[in-house]
Amino acid sequence: MIKRIILLSVLMPLFSGCTQKSDKVTHKHTNALINETSPYLLQHAHNPVNWEAWRPEVLERAKKEDKPLLISIGYSSCHWCHVMEKECFEDEEVAQMMNENFINIKIDREERPDVDQIYMDAITMMSGNGGWPLNIIALPDGRPFWGATYLPKDNWTKSLKQLVELYQKDKPRIVKYATDIANGINAVNLVENKSDADIFNMEQLDNAVQSWANHFDNFLGGYKRAPKFMMPNNWDFLMHYAQTNNKPELMEQVDVTLTRIAYGGVFDHVGGGFSRYSVDNKWHVPHFEKMLYDNGPLTSLYAKAYAVTKNELYKEVVEQTIAFVQEELLDENGGFYSSLDADSLNENGELVEGAYYVWTKEELSALLGADFEIFQDYYNINSYGLWEHENYVLIRDKDDDEIAKKHDLSVAELKTKMQEALKVLKAERAKRSKPRLDDKVLTSWNGLMLTGLIDAYRYLGDEKYLELALNNASFLESAMIKEDYSLYRNHKDGNSDIDAFLEDYAVLGESFISLYEVTFDAKWLNLAKNLVDYAVTHFSDENSGMFFYTSDADKSLIRRSIETIDKEISSSNSIMAKNLLKLHKLYPDDGYGDRAKQMLKNVQDDFIESAQGFANWMNLVLFENQNFYEIAVVGDNYKELGREISRSYLPNSILVGSQKDGPVDLLKNRYAEGETFVYVCIEGACKLPVQTAEKAVALINN
Repeated sequence: MIKRIILLSVLMPLFSGCTQKSDKVTHKHTNALINETSPYLLQHAHNPVNWEAWRPEVLERAKKEDKPLLISIGYSSCHWCHVMEKECFEDEEVAQMMNENFINIKIDREERPDVDQIYMDAITMMSGNGGWPLNIIALPDGRPFWGATYLPKDNWTKSLKQLVELYQKDKPRIVKYATDIANGINAVNLVENKSDADIFNMEQLDNAVQSWANHFDNFLGGYKRAPKFMMPNNWDFLMHYAQTNNKPELMEQVDVTLTRIAYGGVFDHVGGGFSRYSVDNKWHVPHFEKMLYDNGPLTSLYAKAYAVTKNELYKEVVEQTIAFVQEELLDENGGFYSSLDADSLNENGELVEGAYYVWTKEELSALLGADFEIFQDYYNINSYGLWEHENYVLIRDKDDDEIAKKHDLSVAELKTKMQEALKVLKAERAKRSKPRLDDKVLTSWNGLMLTGLIDAYRYLGDEKYLELALNNASFLESAMIKEDYSLYRNHKDGNSDIDAFLEDYAVLGESFISLYEVTFDAKWLNLAKNLVDYAVTHFSDENSGMFFYTSDADKSLIRRSIETIDKEISSSNSIMAKNLLKLHKLYPDDGYGDRAKQMLKNVQDDFIESAQGFANWMNLVLFENQNFYEIAVVGDNYKELGREISRSYLPNSILVGSQKDGPVDLLKNRYAEGETFVYVCIEGACKLPVQTAEKAVALINN
């Protein structure tokens, strides 16, 4: 079990949140960040603060000068990061005080999640809360002793003055506190080796899910709280659990949630794609930044849900989300950019959150004319859809049948009218100042979108999604994978840099396994295996059987983290454990299966009380307790037959195929001239072969 420690007392009131400013023509100040490629760091390159990037030589200088570190962490689409920049970091008086007393370091959390993880744990321990901007004061060796998220200028300067005085007058007290925090940071990250434990059985898993279900919002979907995050790994697991255990009430909760999210303002009805979360309980008003790491997994989730339900709404969401990503985030080399900002310039030239996305009633009426009355009902241009300052965020709360009946239209006529209305709004919106783009390309986030495209192709059948996926995979292969199968984390302006983290290896390995399943091109399976093998060699914690977040080749931080909790992105260890289990099915003699089981044993005690935070892990409980199938397709028609099988939702399987002998033992010595056979196997023991997709799927589902 992950060890817990008591949270320390609050040092400052914290407010989490997360814009960007218009570029200045001339610059009075320029600091060391001008040499960086991160859009977030470059946004701060002309602050009067002497910002520096996180580099070993900067930390060494802090030790020589005996100055505490002021570490400020954020990301380019973060609203409150830039509010604090405007109020504090652009102020020359504040900057002078910071420059005289601290070594000031700016970090893009998306480039350096390893650093962010450590200091997020620290601020959570110090205050009970976290968020961005994340501001930490630390000893020159990196041990933190104070932290806050957003603070206005007066509170910021007052806090810094007190800390400087304390550091100068009572340094031993600071050092002791920092030592306690560092010990706590390490303790909270420990994972015990539970090699003697039994893997959770189905009764224990049922109890965990029942406890979890007490928090569901049965009417509005998601959980009974605000803000609401989409958490695709939660609903992905629950769909898997519901479908393989005949739990229609849980599938209904998944349906309610996915429908309400698709109806809500968190989904961009005009341009497609998802914002990060809703600030309310009805999925209405989003935090307007659009992140690649949300849109990839949500594409996967809705594609799978379409395979299960054949709900056309889910198919439309997949299509519109991919269209958004392709239009706004696709680089010419096949990579995907990271995000769009929450803020944009309004008609007065002021940066305002959501300005690009919201509408007034007068605007809509003038643009839509005779169709406004229907549009008003459909997207709630009324008290339900009103946000603030007379602005509306489009939100649905009725299905097409109800609206069509009210206006004496067929559903087809209604949908045509709404599609035409949205085209008008999209054309009008294109005249507005667009949110700024974070154009760095991150390996793991691209892997998430790659998996989304693969699942869209698998379940919707559109060849253009496979083409996009192959272009992206080829880019990642050429730009991010080194000769020894180590990875780069980041790509910008034609250059790849920053050593990758476990998340990058895990996610890319997962996406390459999936790409192999829909192409049967052995190159992708071999790449996946090589990436996992590299991680086993360079990221393993021999004591627990888990994986560290950083490689043994990386510069040492104050902690070598082990990430286990599934958040908006599933934890790197849970993804890697699933990769190991799948590779075990194909390479049973390589020890992958034992490693996956050990990892599951180490974390499963947390499932009962914290199921939401271990959703991706719990798929492994299903895999271990229920049949997991290897499906091998061999013969002249292997691609077409494999394609038919892959259209079915079979979460407890892995699909391999070749004309004759393939890259794994399951495919060897099974070819019969002129025939194509499907072998459904469990741990290499196969049932009698069949020759149709329907019969193969029946062997699994019956």
